[in-house]
Amino acid sequence: MEELRAKLKDKKRVVVKIGSSSLQHSETGDLDYTKMDILVRELCNIRNQGKDVILVTSGAIGCGRKSLHIKPPLTIAQKQACAAIGQARLMTTYQRFFSEYSHQAAQILLTRNTIEADLNRHNAQNTFHELLAMEVIPIVNENDTISTFEVEDVIGDNDTLSAIVTALTGADLLILLSDIDGLYTDDPRQNPDAAFIPQVDQITEELLKMGKASTGSSVGTGGMETKLTAAQIATYSGADMVIANGRDVRVIHRIMEGRNYGTIFKANKDEKFNFTDFIDNLHRV
Repeated sequence: MEELRAKLKDKKRVVVKIGSSSLQHSETGDLDYTKMDILVRELCNIRNQGKDVILVTSGAIGCGRKSLHIKPPLTIAQKQACAAIGQARLMTTYQRFFSEYSHQAAQILLTRNTIEADLNRHNAQNTFHELLAMEVIPIVNENDTISTFEVEDVIGDNDTLSAIVTALTGADLLILLSDIDGLYTDDPRQNPDAAFIPQVDQITEELLKMGKASTGSSVGTGGMETKLTAAQIATYSGADMVIANGRDVRVIHRIMEGRNYGTIFKANKDEKFNFTDFIDNLHRV
C-alpha cells in the first residue's frame, strides 16, 4: 500500500471533487468561506507544482435555495431556478478566492448529452485541454439549469461526473472528498462493526454489492454506490482514485504526499473500456 501511495506525488493531472455537504455550514446551509479559501489554496498549490488540476464542485442548487429562502422539497422547475442563481453565486465566490492566489479559474457546465454526443464530447475535451495548457483551473459542475433530472438527460451525481471528467481529460488521479473517511464493509454510521478498507486493488462484484445508495447528508445526492461507480470509470480509464473525508480539505496535499488518508483504488486500465457506453448502460439498468 505504501508503494502505491508514494507514487501519488508523481501524478501530473488531478481531479478533485467536493460535495455540497463539505462546502456548507451544516447548521445554516450557508457557504463555508473558510473551507472554500483553504480548498482554493490547496488547488493553487498543486498548480504551482506544475501539475494540472480540475475541480468538480457541487453546491449550486443548495446555494440558490438558501439565497431564495426556499425549503425542500423542491419541484424540478424550482431546482433549475435555484441552480441558475446558485451557480452564479458559487462561481463568483470561487473566482474571488482564486484571484487572491493569482490564479485563473474557468467554469465548465456539462450534461449527459455533452458526454455522449461525439461532437459535443470532442469540443469539451478541446476546451479542457486548452484551459489546462493556459494553466487555468477548470471548475466543473453538471448544468442543472437545463438538465431535467430525468433519466435521459441527467448524469445525476458529481461522483460519477468527476470520474467522467477524469476519463475525458486523461487525468491520472481522482480525489473524492466526501462526508465519510473512505470505503467500509458497511455504513459505519449505522453499523459500529463496519471495517475500514484502506486499499482496493480490483473492483469485484462483491465490492459493488457492498455499496449502498445512502449519504450522511441531506444536501448532496451521492452515496457509496455512486463512489464505486466513479471508481470503476476512473480506474478502468487508468487513474488511481482516493475517497477521503472532506471535513478538513487540507487532506488533499496529505494524500498527494503519499500519506495514509482515505481509501485508495488502484488504476486498472482497460484498453477496451468505453466510458460513454458504461454511462449509457448505467441509465438502462
